[in-house]
Amino acid sequence: MTAGLQPFLADRVVALSAPTQAWSADDGDMGAAPIDGIYHGDTRFVRTLRVDYAGASGAFAAPEHVATAIVDAGTVRFAALLRGVDDAFPDPKVRLVRERRVADGVATETLTVHAHLTEPVRLRLRARIGWDLSPLQEVKAGSAGATATDAETTASGLVVHGGGAHLTVTAPGADVSVAAAEATLTWDLEVPAHGTATAEWSARLADAGLVVRAAATPAPWPAPTSATGADPRLQRWLGRALDDLAALRLALPDHPGDEFFAAGAPWFFTLFGRDSLWAARLLLPLDSTMAASTLRVLARLQGTRTDPATAEQPGKIMHELRAGTLEMPGEGIVLPPLYYGTVDATPLWVSLLAETAAAGMPEAEVRALLPALEAALEWITASAGDDGFLDYVDETGHGLSNQGWKDSGDSIQWRDGSLAAGPIALCEVQGYAYEAAIGGADLLDRFGRPGAERLRAWAAGLKQRFAERFWVTTPEGRYPAIALDRDGRAVDTLTTNAGHLLGTGILSPEEEAEVARLLTGASMSSGFGLRTLSTDAGGYWPLSYHGGSVWTHDTAIVARGMARAGLASPAREVVAGMLAAAEAFDYRVPELHAGDAATDLPRPAPYPAACRPQAWSAAAAVTAWDILRA
Repeated sequence: MTAGLQPFLADRVVALSAPTQAWSADDGDMGAAPIDGIYHGDTRFVRTLRVDYAGASGAFAAPEHVATAIVDAGTVRFAALLRGVDDAFPDPKVRLVRERRVADGVATETLTVHAHLTEPVRLRLRARIGWDLSPLQEVKAGSAGATATDAETTASGLVVHGGGAHLTVTAPGADVSVAAAEATLTWDLEVPAHGTATAEWSARLADAGLVVRAAATPAPWPAPTSATGADPRLQRWLGRALDDLAALRLALPDHPGDEFFAAGAPWFFTLFGRDSLWAARLLLPLDSTMAASTLRVLARLQGTRTDPATAEQPGKIMHELRAGTLEMPGEGIVLPPLYYGTVDATPLWVSLLAETAAAGMPEAEVRALLPALEAALEWITASAGDDGFLDYVDETGHGLSNQGWKDSGDSIQWRDGSLAAGPIALCEVQGYAYEAAIGGADLLDRFGRPGAERLRAWAAGLKQRFAERFWVTTPEGRYPAIALDRDGRAVDTLTTNAGHLLGTGILSPEEEAEVARLLTGASMSSGFGLRTLSTDAGGYWPLSYHGGSVWTHDTAIVARGMARAGLASPAREVVAGMLAAAEAFDYRVPELHAGDAATDLPRPAPYPAACRPQAWSAAAAVTAWDILRA
């Protein structure tokens, strides 16, 4: 598989209900952009879709698009004018509304022609549907090619199959023809005067290799009402975000009742340890059931043996689950289907259990997870290296070189822009580990299990070591370095990683106030959220994935930490930037956006390959709501 260019997403429209999604242009057609198509799991089934019409002349023409409306996460309406069958007056009187609905394993499109003419109008509608059955990872790599398929027409449509994937297209009342890898559906319609006429087609998608399944129940959280009196943007963002979160829920086939959040669309409709944990954690002010089920799902996959090929270790929480080996052409990355290459998911799991237990998780459910808790705590303390810090290094040569949330290859930089050499000990991971040890010790005490005092002593030692080794002083001020490199040197860039320490307990109140002051300063705060890297750093670039862009979930974690540390004013200041970004992106905040200053641009530039919706970006709206209601 040869690497190409990763598809851009910023100008595309998506309808989704995990694990199914449909991407198109804003007029509803598919095929002009590499991402376009209808997907189920890790396979793209439909590659192209074009709708056109013909009047009395018989010549087909494209409808003239006028509006797109996102009804909810799984429903989009596209409106267009059919001027070729209209009368001669200036006001348009014939329009086409395409309503696309996506549910688990099915995409349906209803085509409704509305006429305000005094006489009936006859026309033909035509939908041309092309398929390719390409693997999702090939689409992401820009190297997708058609899979060999067999297709046959049926009484109501057609069936396509190949490589374990099956596509069934149903089109009641249509004339169906197939040529090469494209089907043409044609309807002859008569629209009465001042009336409507409708055609419909649907695609059912099945993939034998799917390792996840759709959520089987309605979203468990209530719709909050206390945001009504606050900033009106908050209510709109929260509504859209909760709708997207509902659509991003998945389960594993062997335990369909335990749901978790898929990381995001289009690439990450699967279980990610870190992403699923943070999304559930940010949602906790509204709902604890998703956190509880996410904890159970990850506990079942917790590491039990040492396997360098998968990075599995006893007690370790996994990073990523896929149907097969994941290859990233051009990056030299090849990941096994179940991959454990993350340094932070394990302490995050422990802290989420502690918080969920405090939020009212039934005692029996907490008790059932105590063996997993003890194994996770043992992994945390045993994984601290000779210097007493949790670090990581890829032992395979083809895994992730960086294994914190900033997992791109160039994310750990010195102030001059040069890359730090691993093993890497990230600052925020030490904060996560400290918080996990304290929270885990409290749970052990609560349930009469041994080891609490040992954990608290270990945490106290970690806190002291952190204070001695991580703090740096640069022209920007004094702050925690992003990491220690392989030689134990403090990598001296100012980043949002330091903000993840807030509220964990590893910093003193005075240190928390200083970190908050720096992160709300001009070099870190864009006005649309916090930059991942300071503008004073040599490697800063506003469109760098982790080196100057803004990730809303990252900003939300910092704001949440500020609030937990009692720093209400800077927390609200950070939320104000999040709301400005939400408004700019029509309240569906993408995975990340550019870090340009709000004083320079009226709205943030999109990062064109950013996923959306993204679970932890959507859950950030709950953090904003929680802070503003306090």
